[in-house]
Amino acid sequence: MAASELYTKFARVWIPDPEEVWKSAELLKDYKPGDKVLLLHLEEGKDLEYHLDPKTKELPHLRNPDILVGENDLTALSYLHEPAVLHNLRVRFIDSKLIYTYCGIVLVAINPYEQLPIYGEDIINAYSGQNMGDMDPHIFAVAEEAYKQMARDERNQSIIVSGESGAGKTVSAKYAMRYFATVSGSASEANVEEKVLASNPIMESIGNAKTTRNDNSSRFGKYIEIGFDKRYRIIGANMRTYLLEKSRVVFQAEEERNYHIFYQLCASAKLPEFKMLRLGNADNFNYTKQGGSPAIEGVDDAKEMAHTRQACTLLGISESHQMGIFRILAGILHLGNVGFTSRDADSCTIPPKHEPLCIFCDLMGVDYEEMCHWLCHRKLATATETYIKPISKLQATNARDALAKHIYAKLFNWIVDNVNQALHSAVKQHSFIGVLDIYGFETFEINSFEQFCINYANEKLQQQFNMHVFKLEQEEYMKEQIPWTLIDFYDNQPCINLIESKLGILDLLDEECKMPKGTDDTWAQKLYNTHLNKCALFEKPRLSNKAFIIQHFADKVEYQCEGFLEKNKDTVFEEQIKVLKSSKFKMLPELFQDDEKAISPTSATSSGRTPLTRTPAKPTKGRPGQMAKEHKKTVGHQFRNSLHLLMETLNATTPHYVRCIKPNDFKFPFTFDEKRAVQQLRACGVLETIRISAAGFPSRWTYQEFFSRYRVLMKQKDVLSDRKQTCKNVLEKLILDKDKYQFGKTKIFFRAGQVAYLEKLRADKLRAACIRIQKTIRGWLLRKKYLRMRKAAITVQRYVRGYQARCYAKFLRRTKAATIIQKYWRMYVVHRRYKIRRAATIVLQSYLRGFLARNRYRKILREHKAVIIQKRVRGWLARTHYKRSMRAIIYLQCCFRRMMAKRELKKLKIEARSVERYKKLHIGMENKIMQLQRKVDEQNKDYKCLMEKLTNLEGIYNSETEKLRSDLERLQLSEEEAKVATGRVLSLQEEIAKLRKDLEQTRSEKKCIEEHADRYKQETEQLVSNLKEENTLLKQEKEALNHRIVQQAKEMTETMEKKLVEETKQLELDLNDERLRYQNLLNEFSRLEERYDDLKEEMTLMVHVPKPGHKRTDSTHSSNESEYTFSSEIAEMEDIPSRTEEPSEKKVPLDMSLFLKLQKRVTELEQEKQVMQDELDRKEEQVLRSKAKEEERPQIRGAELEYESLKRQELESENKKLKNELNELRKALSEKSAPEVTAPGAPAYRVLMEQLTSVSEELDVRKEEVLILRSQLVSQKEAIQPKDDKNTMTDSTILLEDVQKMKDKGEIAQAYIGLKETNRLLESQLQSQKRSHENEAEALRGEIQSLKEENNRQQQLLAQNLQLPPEARIEASLQHEITRLTNENLDLMEQLEKQDKTVRKLKKQLKVFAKKIGELEVGQMENISPGQIIDEPIRPVNIPRKEKDFQGMLEYKKEDEQKLVKNLILELKPRGVAVNLIPGLPAYILFMCVRHADYLNDDQKVRSLLTSTINSIKKVLKKRGDDFETVSFWLSNTCRFLHCLKQYSGEEGFMKHNTSRQNEHCLTNFDLAEYRQVLSDLAIQIYQQLVRVLENILQPMIVSGMLEHETIQGVSGVKPTGLRKRTSSIADEGTYTLDSILRQLNSFHSVMCQHGMDPELIKQVVKQMFYIIGAITLNNLLLRKDMCSWSKGMQIRYNVSQLEEWLRDKNLMNSGAKETLEPLIQAAQLLQVKKKTDDDAEAICSMCNALTTAQIVKVLNLYTPVNEFEERVSVSFIRTIQMRLRDRKDSPQLLMDAKHIFPVTFPFNPSSLALETIQIPASLGLGFISRV
Repeated sequence: MAASELYTKFARVWIPDPEEVWKSAELLKDYKPGDKVLLLHLEEGKDLEYHLDPKTKELPHLRNPDILVGENDLTALSYLHEPAVLHNLRVRFIDSKLIYTYCGIVLVAINPYEQLPIYGEDIINAYSGQNMGDMDPHIFAVAEEAYKQMARDERNQSIIVSGESGAGKTVSAKYAMRYFATVSGSASEANVEEKVLASNPIMESIGNAKTTRNDNSSRFGKYIEIGFDKRYRIIGANMRTYLLEKSRVVFQAEEERNYHIFYQLCASAKLPEFKMLRLGNADNFNYTKQGGSPAIEGVDDAKEMAHTRQACTLLGISESHQMGIFRILAGILHLGNVGFTSRDADSCTIPPKHEPLCIFCDLMGVDYEEMCHWLCHRKLATATETYIKPISKLQATNARDALAKHIYAKLFNWIVDNVNQALHSAVKQHSFIGVLDIYGFETFEINSFEQFCINYANEKLQQQFNMHVFKLEQEEYMKEQIPWTLIDFYDNQPCINLIESKLGILDLLDEECKMPKGTDDTWAQKLYNTHLNKCALFEKPRLSNKAFIIQHFADKVEYQCEGFLEKNKDTVFEEQIKVLKSSKFKMLPELFQDDEKAISPTSATSSGRTPLTRTPAKPTKGRPGQMAKEHKKTVGHQFRNSLHLLMETLNATTPHYVRCIKPNDFKFPFTFDEKRAVQQLRACGVLETIRISAAGFPSRWTYQEFFSRYRVLMKQKDVLSDRKQTCKNVLEKLILDKDKYQFGKTKIFFRAGQVAYLEKLRADKLRAACIRIQKTIRGWLLRKKYLRMRKAAITVQRYVRGYQARCYAKFLRRTKAATIIQKYWRMYVVHRRYKIRRAATIVLQSYLRGFLARNRYRKILREHKAVIIQKRVRGWLARTHYKRSMRAIIYLQCCFRRMMAKRELKKLKIEARSVERYKKLHIGMENKIMQLQRKVDEQNKDYKCLMEKLTNLEGIYNSETEKLRSDLERLQLSEEEAKVATGRVLSLQEEIAKLRKDLEQTRSEKKCIEEHADRYKQETEQLVSNLKEENTLLKQEKEALNHRIVQQAKEMTETMEKKLVEETKQLELDLNDERLRYQNLLNEFSRLEERYDDLKEEMTLMVHVPKPGHKRTDSTHSSNESEYTFSSEIAEMEDIPSRTEEPSEKKVPLDMSLFLKLQKRVTELEQEKQVMQDELDRKEEQVLRSKAKEEERPQIRGAELEYESLKRQELESENKKLKNELNELRKALSEKSAPEVTAPGAPAYRVLMEQLTSVSEELDVRKEEVLILRSQLVSQKEAIQPKDDKNTMTDSTILLEDVQKMKDKGEIAQAYIGLKETNRLLESQLQSQKRSHENEAEALRGEIQSLKEENNRQQQLLAQNLQLPPEARIEASLQHEITRLTNENLDLMEQLEKQDKTVRKLKKQLKVFAKKIGELEVGQMENISPGQIIDEPIRPVNIPRKEKDFQGMLEYKKEDEQKLVKNLILELKPRGVAVNLIPGLPAYILFMCVRHADYLNDDQKVRSLLTSTINSIKKVLKKRGDDFETVSFWLSNTCRFLHCLKQYSGEEGFMKHNTSRQNEHCLTNFDLAEYRQVLSDLAIQIYQQLVRVLENILQPMIVSGMLEHETIQGVSGVKPTGLRKRTSSIADEGTYTLDSILRQLNSFHSVMCQHGMDPELIKQVVKQMFYIIGAITLNNLLLRKDMCSWSKGMQIRYNVSQLEEWLRDKNLMNSGAKETLEPLIQAAQLLQVKKKTDDDAEAICSMCNALTTAQIVKVLNLYTPVNEFEERVSVSFIRTIQMRLRDRKDSPQLLMDAKHIFPVTFPFNPSSLALETIQIPASLGLGFISRV
């Protein structure tokens, strides 16, 4: 297809733009050949007419489809051109925050100017072992590819890192070196990888400086060769440097700095050790203040100085040498402050005692006068004479600066030499990987000699790069058998020839330097004469005669000739060097020694130094003038030689290219400047790679990938079984021009743009199919909707019509009913109206008649009242007239009487003077007084009555009117009575008036009272209402408080429950962490143990070479045996030499549990000894007490004799018990002193073992004795009767005598008293035994408490040790253990001395006691009757036990132990045992053997068997540790063995589920709790090994099966890939699928079930497997952009559902395995959900609670549409997610820890299998074992 056919309407193109370099536009109409103008629509909304070039008529570049934008590999783009590359890089860098991109074989790295979390160890582990194209681009992927090719191809590798200053070259090289150091490790314990990394801070301090473009710019090039041995572990390194920028030492531009080391020295000047350097602030020195920028933001020079010194120490540079380096550097600074004074134009001088020069001479150890002289003079030598010539001030200043530069360069070389010496290894190097960190192409406004050399080096590197790319293209074409056509690519050999050929620029420069009067101007003229107009790449500027222009591969560069000769000569006065060589400071002359290795004074190390893997160059013969000749080589010549040597090295290796790009000049994070990026892309060769790829067939597809992608373009008849032929047939139809593609052996090669055309066809086909599907589905949906609506309408109509009919029928019924109701209602209304009217008429009549009658009555009443009123008025008028007349009469009478009284008064006055008159008067007065008194009393009575009336009036104020009426009637009656008593009327009227006044007053008072009462009532009501309101409020408050209390109680309960749940979870997490920490320690211990064994074997092979006829035995068994032995005995003398030699030979981490067990065992033995001694004393006292009682008691009566017989039996049993305890004590003491010495004689030893079991039966024996005594009492009662009964206990004659004697009541009483005393004695013995048991329990509690304290102390110690580094942790634990063991040994020695004294004392006591026992036995034997002797054996104490046929024990001989272990463990085949025998059979057999050793009380046998078992299991796992069946088999058997030890331990907690028969099989003599801990630790180690085996088996399957394989075919289309081809997602032969994973899981599960593994343990293994699957899948998803798509999310969810289905089938859903897949499930859901709106963001934040913020953002950034119908995630949406998740506190780690192992537990699982039923098959070869 012609390219012009793609320029159709809506096609998108790139057009040039002066600001954005390239701008996107869209065609508004189709392009037709011949059109001169294209109508375009820009993205900002403007329309543009784009005029085509009339000469070339080149169309604008087409834009790639959106699904290709953001590809990992630029070569995967359909259109390969500059705008496509620039846009792809920009999208990845800005939108996806991805800084790495492949461009064919080149890794393009863009500096983000921000710290990114993509360089941790988890990322390194994720990239380790992966193919380069299987993961997203990364510097680690390039490093892994180099490491893998070195190991696979046996060829040295090189990583070439280039770019301009500030692009991140040094950081990229540093990360590559870190990757090698982490992945490969070192072959020795010298931590070579740390030394390699430690060289970086040293080289950065002396070789890096701040520039305007970069704060840490490398001012030299370096090539580091990292050496590897045959096992590809780092053994050393070597560094070569190129073109150190010496001029920076004496000059810095504005805003730049000198080398970092100078500022670090000035910042550390106040340190005591730096006082002698006499430094100060950097602004005080000429060489550090020129740039005006002495500090870098965010950098502490003092801290950096500490890091530099630390790195020097790590690399073996001694403190004295470090101080020497700092002295020289300080001397350079002081030298820069030396000033010159001009005497005349040709001479100068230095002021006397010039302080800077004095300090310089003191630091350098040179003579002041001599140095002062030669700084101002120079020596000129001719053929005959030598002249000393003074120099001018300018020349002296230049000479001073040249000396400073020369000293710094020499110091630089010396430091690098020492670094190389520290990194050098004595082991032979097998291969190496070189990391080249070199300057990129540079062009400035003023370019000088340094830029010329840098660009010359880049020309050489670009040539090598072009040739390598061309070579790879050719190899690919040849491999695929594609016809090879020569691709025209840019060859910069002419430019290189211009620089380095004969009469080239460098040659002419060297020639001019040799000329006595050569200058920069004469050299420029020679250049013009030689190359101008003869070489197209050489030009002369128009306006300058002191410059020249070279056309480099990247750009034209104009170089200024000024300074070229001086810099090329690098002139230093020889006399100044001689002064320095004569220095008393020893280090300084070393810098100027002529070193044959040193070719360039500008190179830090020998540029011609022989690398570790190359044959050395031929050494030159030493001639007297050779050194001088070497010294005269120019800088350009030396640089050319070193560059040639570098190219030879690179050509001899496989190169890998990293091109670093600086996105902007302002160091803004994630800011992309298109102009600057294009400049660098052109300069670094990326676009040249694109051009070479685009010139041929850049797009390459495998046939399977092409078929899978473009299957939609094929018809069914086109699909053949042969995929290759199918693809050929289809392509011939789709692309008519056969030159646009080629068919290779495995791939189809397409020209540029053809894939885009195919994508367009595919998109059109899919679009047409989508339209058809949409049309059909929409029609079907609308048809379905119509039918549903029609059906609904019919249903509605039916229901409506029925409803209407029912309504009409209802209407008819209601109409009829209404008519009837109306009829009756109207009749009722009329009838009711009639009744109302009739009743109203009657009422009206009655009211009218009543009204007339009342009127008539009122008229009569008025007339009657009028008569009465007239009567009353007339009477009142008459009475008034009468009263007036009466008053007048009375007045007249009074006047007359007054006159008569006056007359009489005069008489009375006269008479009153006489006594008789007084007497008479007095008599009258008394009468009057009495009358008055009566009157007063009557008035009082009346007053009281009135007061009562008033009180009544006040009390009954509601009936005032009635009372007044009654008063009126009473007054009327009074008026009638007044007719009779007229004299009283006035008084009554006065009284009435007075009463009325009182009444009114009372009314007013009543009114006031009522008002007061009303107010009081209102106030009371108000108060009551207020109180009610307050009460209501109080009730509400109470209810609110109650509700609040209930709510708070509920909240508190919920809070407490939540807190309890959280605390429980936290405790569980802490417990799991502790378990995990402990199990990690076990893992580390086992690893160190294996490493120790390996080292021991290596030492055996290397040092102890076996002599002929002699073989060295393996010491693993003995060492392991001693490791798990926890007895406290002192070792035999023959073991002492070996044990004393072990600490000197090895330093292995001590077993903490071993020492705890030793200490516990010692404590137990001491307690046992103390208990035995107390028991012995107590028994002795009892015997003495019983003997005294026997002597007091008479021995005549028969009852007493029986009692004595019982006492004798008791004493005999006590005697035997004491003997047993004595033998035990002797045995314990003998074991304490010598473990190999046993009890004397095997029979005695067996008797002791049997008698020890009777101690626990003491209480039963006592009970039986009580029963015997009771039977004797009954027999004695029967003997009282006159019957002659026989006695079974005594002789018949004795019985008769006793009976006759016991007839006396007193004797019977005495016998009864004797029995009571016997009972008391028994009770006292029982009490003493109870007390002894309580003492033992108390001792055990104390022991438990001490063990807890010891355990806590050990845990604290472990926690402290865990905070230390690994090396310090091991040393600290060892030191602590040594100290603790020393103290314990001293304590044990003191205890041993005390025990020896106690033993000697006890021996003496035992001798005395034995004599007493013997005497007692002799005395008792004399009093024993024959019947008693005969009957004695039937006593319960001496009844022997019955032997069972089989007690579940297996007996073997001591010498057969190795044979047992060999047949049962070492040579056992798990598959045969698992298939044919019962699960866990080896564990049962071993436990039955342990039971027999316990039955024999043979602790040596138990210890030996258990130790051999543990060591043998370790050997098997070490030998066959990669076999899953073996590891699973022994994990199952170890757990079963551990469960057996628990089940039959005799502890109540483990005996709940046992049968009575199983309880009889419990261990009786030994407590193996400590061995259970050892076995538990062993099981943990086996479990961890099982997990590692699982991981190794599953890991290759997971990524392919879970991510790459299309379980649902056709869901995810294959996108075009670039040069880095990934593993195909199509299932080929040999690739893993999900079915492979499920089959492997089934295999694991079936094997574990066959081996009888505990179900809980199987669940833990399955949980760990699913965690590994989920973690590895998610980690790969986070590192693979091509996997982050909607279709891939569907695939993952389907795969996870299949895993869940597998869990359901195996009944493992409650194992917790599904929860471990939750992060993967949420990541898959995140790929599928909508990602547009804020609601979507909220849903994502709530859904993805198992993912960290970094993981969510990473998935969103990596989300890539596979088809055009999907949309990318916008940057604003990702920012919204980040804002919503900013408060979430989660780990910043991006990847999951795939190596994490959950802490394992072994829940107790008792076996129902009876031990006596187990049969040993003959196939095991255990015929030497016998059943007991």
